[in-house]
Amino acid sequence: MSEPVLKVEGLARAFEQGGVRIDVLKGVDLTIAPGEIVALLGPSGSGKSTLLQAVGLLEGGFQGRISIGGERVETLDNQGRTRVRRDRLGFVYQFHHLLPDFSARENVILAGLVAGKSDAEAGARADQLLTAMGLGARLTHRPSQLSGGEQQRVAVGRALANKPLLVLADEPTGNLDEATAAKVLAEFLTLVREQGSSALVATHNEALAARMDRVVRLHEGRLA
Repeated sequence: MSEPVLKVEGLARAFEQGGVRIDVLKGVDLTIAPGEIVALLGPSGSGKSTLLQAVGLLEGGFQGRISIGGERVETLDNQGRTRVRRDRLGFVYQFHHLLPDFSARENVILAGLVAGKSDAEAGARADQLLTAMGLGARLTHRPSQLSGGEQQRVAVGRALANKPLLVLADEPTGNLDEATAAKVLAEFLTLVREQGSSALVATHNEALAARMDRVVRLHEGRLA
């Protein structure tokens, strides 16, 4: 049996607000298999982003165990966490967070360069991804010259530039109209499946979630 791409055990996170303890995650257990795309459903404020931040090693203060590709990661130091994020993870957010002074192609290339790819290799990968998403004629356009859907396609390309083991997507189409969201999600799912990555996609959209391999629901701090 293949090693899970992601294994989360007993993940808990609490905050204090006005002297009151708020338990956002209450012992979450989750396993994602190689190549599996899992939808994380839950209303706003249910803790979906908190869970993704924990798995993405973006925030501390969590209890529990997290393994990515068979490696325990929650106890890593900052250098180790940076290595895992760079080499094994890809991130797509609700807002694209593209660098405004760089073209679509350059935004994707930068992700490859950070991972140690050559200019030629990173450029070829950027061209491949952006062309696959219908942006072949928009490679040199800056984010301000692109529509919302095009900007999010570039963000998807950046996340997939290094063929990550696991892609974490937090409401990746939340800022798009319904028709554009469906198209961008379809392209995202196709590319993730083609390259054999796994994905955990947080959303509140039941229709979009139904297009993924499995749906888990976050309710009162636990997965159902």
